[in-house]
Amino acid sequence: MIKFFRQSYAIQYVVLALLAIALWLPSFRPGGGVTGMESAVTPIYNFVARLLRGSIAQHIVALVLLLGEALLFNIILTENQVTGKVGTMGAFVFIVLMSLTRTQIALYPFALSVPFILLVLGKLYGVYLAQKPEFDLFKAGIYIAFASMCYFPSIILVLWAMIALSIAKKGSLRLLLLPITGFLFVYFFYFSYVFLFGDFLPLIQGYGDWFDELSFTVRGFNLRIVILFSFLTLVPVLMFFGSGSSGFDKTIAVRTKLTMSIIMWIFSFVLLFLGGNVLFHGLIFVALTVVIAYVLSYLSNTGWADLFLAVFMLLVFANQYYFNWL
Repeated sequence: MIKFFRQSYAIQYVVLALLAIALWLPSFRPGGGVTGMESAVTPIYNFVARLLRGSIAQHIVALVLLLGEALLFNIILTENQVTGKVGTMGAFVFIVLMSLTRTQIALYPFALSVPFILLVLGKLYGVYLAQKPEFDLFKAGIYIAFASMCYFPSIILVLWAMIALSIAKKGSLRLLLLPITGFLFVYFFYFSYVFLFGDFLPLIQGYGDWFDELSFTVRGFNLRIVILFSFLTLVPVLMFFGSGSSGFDKTIAVRTKLTMSIIMWIFSFVLLFLGGNVLFHGLIFVALTVVIAYVLSYLSNTGWADLFLAVFMLLVFANQYYFNWL
C-alpha cells in the first residue's frame, strides 16, 4: 500500500476518490449532518451552513472540499520535498486522518477553514528559500483571517506564523508583523462593512461573549480519544527510529519545514482543550498528517508499516460502518 502511493499512477487519483467516498458514505444517512454550530465569530461558516442546511448538498460539498484539500495538501508537500516528488502519499494520509470518525465526515467549522490553513502552510513553507517573502507573508495573514471566519481558534496561527518565521531565519520585526497586518487588514474591512450596513453592536457583543466564555477544560476527552491521539503520535515516531534514520536524511530546508509542522502540532494540541467535541478542533490532524506523510514517504522497510496501516484502515472502516467508537 505504501509503495503504491509513493509512485505516480493515474489510477491513484481514482483510488483516492473511491476511498474518500467509502469513508464518507455514512454521512449521507439521515441525521448525518452537523447543525447548530453557527456563531457570531464564524461569519463565513454561518453563511455556508445556512445556505446548505437540510439538503444533501452539504454532504456533497463537504466531500468535494475534502478531495480538493487533499490534492492541494499533496501539491504543497511535494513542492516542498516533504514527501517524494511523485506520488500521492500526502493526499492519502490527509483523506484518512480527516475522515477517521463520523464526527469528521460533515461540514463543520474547521472543515471549511482547512483550505485557508493549507494556503497558510504553503506560504510559510516557501519563506525559507524566498528572497522577498513580504507579499507571501501578507497573504498568509489574509488566509489566517479567512480561516478564523470559519473556525475562530485559527487565529492562533498568527502566533504560529511568527514563531515559524523565526525558525525559517526570516525573523526580522518587519517580516514578523506582516502576517498580523494581513490578518488585521481583512478584519478592518469586515468590521467596517458591518458597521456601515449591518448590526455592529451585536457583532462586537458576539466576539466579547466568545472570549468571556473561553476556558480550558478536559471534558471533551475520554479514553478512546486519548488512545487515538497517542497512536497517531507514537506510531510514526516508532517507525522513524525503528527503521534507522538513513532514509530520512534530508536538506536543512526540509528539516526546517518539519520543525515548523511540529510547532503547529504543539499549538493545535492546546486547542483540544477549548471544550466541546475534541474532534472538531482538527488543526492537530493537519500537523500530524505532515509528519506521518513524511515518515511513510521515506521509510526504508515498509513491511511492518504496511501491516500497521492495513490494521489501522480496518479499524477506521469498522468505526465508520459498525461500531462508531468515536
